[in-house]
Amino acid sequence: MSVLLEFAMFPTDKGESVSEYVSRILKVIDEEGQQYTLTAMGTIIEVEKLDDALKIVKKAYKQLERDCNRVYSTIKLDIRKGKGGRLRQKIDSVERKLGKKLST
Repeated sequence: MSVLLEFAMFPTDKGESVSEYVSRILKVIDEEGQQYTLTAMGTIIEVEKLDDALKIVKKAYKQLERDCNRVYSTIKLDIRKGKGGRLRQKIDSVERKLGKKLST
């Protein structure tokens, strides 16, 4: 099974720049040993099970809970049986059709 998780999570009570808090979340993902793609609007991770995805979301929240009074999050899941490696494959497929590389 492959679970693509795209999520954004940040405090709404810490001003305009929240990169300090986002970096905490990325450390959680690193500690879990997961590869990820950071975008301007969120982070994308591929894991094997839904429980693994939800575990990361919960740990990310725990990093913010201790000193943030309000946390906003969006979560999208793409769950597919029997196919892994989709984090990069989906982008590669589009790039082949366009005949150019989209990501850096």
